[in-house]
Amino acid sequence: MPRDTRDTFFMLGLIAWTVAPHLARLPLGVGGLCLAVLVWRAVLAWRDAALPGRGPLLAVLLLAAGLTWREHHTLLGRDAGITLLVVLMALKTLELRARRDALVVFFLGFFLVLTQFLYSQSLLSAAAMLLSVWGWLTALTLAHMPAGRPPLREAAGTALRAALLGLPVMLALFLLFPRIPPLWSMPGDGARTGLSDHLRLGDVAELAQDDSVALRLRFEGPPLPLAQLYLRGPVLSRYDGQSWQAEPWPRRPPVPDHVTSFAPPPRAGLRYEMTLEPLRIAWLPLLDYATTPPQAEPPLTGLRPPDDDSLQWRLRSPLGERTRLTAVAAPGRPEGGVLSRWDRLQLTSLPPGLHPRTRAWARALAAQPGLLHADAQTLVQAVLRHLREDGYAYTLSPGPYEGDAIDEFWMDRKLGFCEHYASAFVVVMRSLGVPARIVTGYQGADPAPVDGYWVVRQSNAHAWAEYWQDGQGWLRADPTAAVAPDRVLRSSALRPAPGLVMGTLDSVSPGLRLQLRRWLETWDNRWNQWVLGYGRQQQFQLLRDWGWPEVDAAALARLLVLCLSGLGLAGAAWAWWDGRRQAPWPRLQRRLARRLARWGVVLAPADSPAALARRLAERHGQAVAPMVEALQALQRQRYAPGPAAATLSTWWRTFRAAERRCAPPRRP
Repeated sequence: MPRDTRDTFFMLGLIAWTVAPHLARLPLGVGGLCLAVLVWRAVLAWRDAALPGRGPLLAVLLLAAGLTWREHHTLLGRDAGITLLVVLMALKTLELRARRDALVVFFLGFFLVLTQFLYSQSLLSAAAMLLSVWGWLTALTLAHMPAGRPPLREAAGTALRAALLGLPVMLALFLLFPRIPPLWSMPGDGARTGLSDHLRLGDVAELAQDDSVALRLRFEGPPLPLAQLYLRGPVLSRYDGQSWQAEPWPRRPPVPDHVTSFAPPPRAGLRYEMTLEPLRIAWLPLLDYATTPPQAEPPLTGLRPPDDDSLQWRLRSPLGERTRLTAVAAPGRPEGGVLSRWDRLQLTSLPPGLHPRTRAWARALAAQPGLLHADAQTLVQAVLRHLREDGYAYTLSPGPYEGDAIDEFWMDRKLGFCEHYASAFVVVMRSLGVPARIVTGYQGADPAPVDGYWVVRQSNAHAWAEYWQDGQGWLRADPTAAVAPDRVLRSSALRPAPGLVMGTLDSVSPGLRLQLRRWLETWDNRWNQWVLGYGRQQQFQLLRDWGWPEVDAAALARLLVLCLSGLGLAGAAWAWWDGRRQAPWPRLQRRLARRLARWGVVLAPADSPAALARRLAERHGQAVAPMVEALQALQRQRYAPGPAAATLSTWWRTFRAAERRCAPPRRP
């Protein structure tokens, strides 16, 4: 295979590898168009055919721009810009008429590698893009080896050595370069699934089919039992008959940013560390019951404490990036005070005319002997006993509910997921005159910790209820636990059947898929903690560990300059040593070329000392006779058996002395 064809195939394969992570995000027509262009270019290279003219390229570009506009309704922005970048790089392969065209493709490839991190910064993404960088360095190396047919392995080895030479500088910049906040933020870019500030029947069941990681927990002491692991999200108290809504934003001002920096929080309560994935909501899902602001790095801006007894911690906007924080969970819920008449009215109200059968059932329950004047806790136990004993079942796929969903669920079908039970339970309690509301969040975690962290998944999304007990305040009631204790006691959330690949692994070894997932998540978590989570506080701790006297941003800058200067000096010393260990004759040729250039004589690689002596004498005559004699002596030494380095060094000193005896060359 000719070298040009081989190099073109390598470049096209590299483009396909780099673009592959973006294909799922590209408009379907644009992705197919780009792949067709790459195949077209491969066919042209195989047949050694001529490249197309500008007409077809312009037509393809306009078609791609039209598809991009149809999908994104703009040609600007992140998604539309990356789509056009992929198209332009594919089309540029049909214009490889000069080396500069190939260089444009290479640098577009490097830029496209960076764009992948706008969507995912996971360990697997980083490994895939690292291979892409190595490939593009190899392609760049091949472009600078125009002679012959160098093997791909040789070019890849050269590229790898060049990358390894830059590794110390990269490590110094990563460890010590000051962490600067971004100039802009992209809230919600990474948050595709998650809890919401409203709840309709089916919302949590939809999340239960998502097995992705929502957050990770690590406790400083003994962990909570899974049955008590409730992570509190939005509290939903407004009900319109179709969905439950959260209350408007609290009226209290935000917590000052410096309060949420990494200062040690109070020791009381259960301390834990949490790594949150990007969120759709502006609520922090913290363990019950957080009464002090969580500590985060970087500080959480716009954090608003609860202005009521809901204990919800809200942000100005959803978290758009992975965030690590520490918090304290109180050992018990703060005792409640007195519920105002207005709040009691709001929290017992239901839309008129809805759920008549469920309301009638609640009135019949309250009329039973022993429940006529019962308090809230007694009524709650009676309702939970009804759920346990009356044939209710917990299922991820209860089927569609038509008409009055609460009545159909509570009185007829009795099949549902946690949001069915929480919604119906709150309706029943409000029908009984007991203030009640829904709390959404996460319950439980994977049964075994991964690398010391408890993994909470989107499939652990849960909805439960709270009711008001005079003298005690809001108390938790989880009706799902009454129907399906395994869901809470062992965190056995319902999940869909595995796909083809995972199903095959299960058939080979039932535990293989779980072990593989835990292994991947262990390394992904370490990547998150050690690399993505490496911030200013970790930099300061590194300085303290090294015994640095002052720990601040200026100290970081001084140490960075010191490290880069040391690396620069080390590189210069290595280059000097590498030059010294080269063969003595090529080193002498380079030194001689620099000296003769001052006399107007250019040394070509094939020039012998005798040829240089002739050209020097023709140019300057007897004025340079000592130099000519020295060059003729070098001619004799050069072709003597094995001139040693010491002999050439002696000749160089002789030549420099002869040059000093000659008149300096006249300046033109």
